[in-house]
Order: sequence, then structure tokens, then C-alpha cells
Amino acid sequence: MDFFSQQSVWIYAMILVGKVIEVSIATVRIMLISRGEKTKGSIMMLVEVSLWLVITGTVLVGFAEDIWRSAVFVLACAIGSYVGSLIEGKLAFGLCSIQVIVAQDNMAHENAAMNLAESLRANNYAVTVMEGRGKKGKRDILVLHLKRKRIHAAILIIKSMIKDAVITVNDVKLIDGGYITKK
Repeated sequence: MDFFSQQSVWIYAMILVGKVIEVSIATVRIMLISRGEKTKGSIMMLVEVSLWLVITGTVLVGFAEDIWRSAVFVLACAIGSYVGSLIEGKLAFGLCSIQVIVAQDNMAHENAAMNLAESLRANNYAVTVMEGRGKKGKRDILVLHLKRKRIHAAILIIKSMIKDAVITVNDVKLIDGGYITKK
């Protein structure tokens, strides 16, 4: 226990790295649970709490003599939150819905929505096309439900075909039925 009560660069490094890992895990865990991945989130909680006990205990052991431990702890929390959100974005767990709105009344967009729908379907995206009405006339509305990992690729296809389409992306917790590929 002498090691934990010393004022050493190794203690600061351990606190920084451990807390960044712990908060990153916590951030990913919260995202998983909010997207319905309860089992994965619960398993991550085991690691998170174990790290929390060790790191927090290390900070508290020498807190009175070494205020820098607290500063490193706080800094690591902020870094861990940022890193965790980056990791979660790369893992992209869960599902989403993309809505694409395309003007019908513009000659440049004649059959644009149907061509876009066919291109998306050729790339294994499920697409529903509906007709709507906006402030400036008729619109085609394309709705896609897909895994979050595929958002970027879908948007690239959409923008390559219709530059001025209105695109919205929403998180979806559950999709029952329909067609979503395993990719």
C-alpha cells in the first residue's frame, strides 16, 4: 500500500490511464443500454466498477497530501468521456432511420427519388418511397431503416445522386419486421 501513498509520476499515470479507460467504458455502456443492449452493458459495468474502485481508492489514499491526484482524476474524466463517445461512434451499435426529402416539381429531379431508391436497394438498403407536400410543392420522401454502421455509406449514395436532398437521421430503439441486412 506504500506505492499508492507515494507522490510519483507513476501514480498520476495510473490514475489518468485508468480513469480514461473507466469513463470510456461507462460512456459506451450507457450508449449500449440506451439502445437496448442490456446484457453487453451489464458486462461492461463489471469492468467499469472494478476500475472505479481501484482508481478512486488510489486518489483517496493520498488526497490530503497530494491535491494533484484530484486534478488528474478530473482531467481523466473529461478525456474519458470524449474518448468513450469516439469509440461508441466507431462501434455504431444500434439502428437508425434516415428520411430523405426530394422535390418532385423540379425538372432536374424528375424520377430522381425512384432512381435513388433503386440505387439504394441495389446496395442492400430497404427503402420505402412516399409522396408528401411541402411549402413549395410535392415532395418524394424516402425512408430507410438500417444499422448505424451503414449511415455514412447510405448518405454518400444519397448525396452523390441528389445534392440538394434534405436528409435527417434518427436513432431507433426497435424495428420489428421489414428488411434490414446483416451487413
